[in-house]
Amino acid sequence: MFSYFQSLAEFMAQGKLAPWAQKLSEQIASGLSQQRYGDLSSWLEALESLPTIKADFTDLRTSVTIGSSDEIDTKMQEKITHCLRALIPWRKGPFSVFGINIDTEWRSDWKWERLSPHISPLEKRLVLDVGCGNGYHCLRMLGAGANRVIGIDPSPRFTVQFLMLKHFLGDIAVDVVPISMEELPYDLQSFDTTFSMGVLYHRRSPMDHLRELKASLKPGGELILETLIIKGKQGEVLVPEGRYSMMRNVWFIPSSDTLISWLRKVGFTEPRLIDTNRTSTDEQRATDWMRFQSLKDFLDPDNPHKTVEGHPAPLRALFVAKV
Repeated sequence: MFSYFQSLAEFMAQGKLAPWAQKLSEQIASGLSQQRYGDLSSWLEALESLPTIKADFTDLRTSVTIGSSDEIDTKMQEKITHCLRALIPWRKGPFSVFGINIDTEWRSDWKWERLSPHISPLEKRLVLDVGCGNGYHCLRMLGAGANRVIGIDPSPRFTVQFLMLKHFLGDIAVDVVPISMEELPYDLQSFDTTFSMGVLYHRRSPMDHLRELKASLKPGGELILETLIIKGKQGEVLVPEGRYSMMRNVWFIPSSDTLISWLRKVGFTEPRLIDTNRTSTDEQRATDWMRFQSLKDFLDPDNPHKTVEGHPAPLRALFVAKV
């Protein structure tokens, strides 16, 4: 499996990412261990069954479109579809692959449209995407001009989904590494921009997560943070005793003013709220590519402004801060 990450390892071996390069092979072996993940062998089989073809046409700036239906015949399109569907559920997207429309659970393109006008231009930047899932936003970051994008996410399914997409794109400067933030060497101070979207509320210690994000950035770098929030004053935080919107591992949901205070406390400068958005059942929903329960099943059927547990329905916010 390490061969998929060879160009990344060579890139990392230079400069401040060298400490990470020394651990990369071991991390990949652990994150893509068939002994640890029983379904991984079938996912890798689907990856290796993809036909060897590179897309003639791609669009990563306005969408994630890889190839067109005109580039392949019906038989090859059916084979690619079969391989891609072996990795269901697909959660982040959407993607178009040789005319095959992967209608994912999340309309991640809507989030990108909300944040992209408010962040520093990504041209020629080294970017880290924490909790990147299958790399949808990583590809959009490359489309926005980033020099190189490294995504990290501990799910091997998401890593293989990304490798399937990259299979048709060639050796582009984007990688998804199957690790969590805790496994990233501390204090790299290497990235121009770090994204953390949909991660903070899953961390038992949000302050530690913010410190880790800050330590990843070089002086002058920028953090883009997306998380659940509640309406409230500075200092107010929801700490669900049980599940939140059917999710087990939700620990802290702060108000926007509380989160801005946390960002200042750990040393970020110029923290600001750039967007709030009540998640709709048009943005997160079950599809033919994600057939399990989704947002409408997590909301009170009699009051969509509440979760099934009685908490405020998901309200997401985007923040920008500097180092």
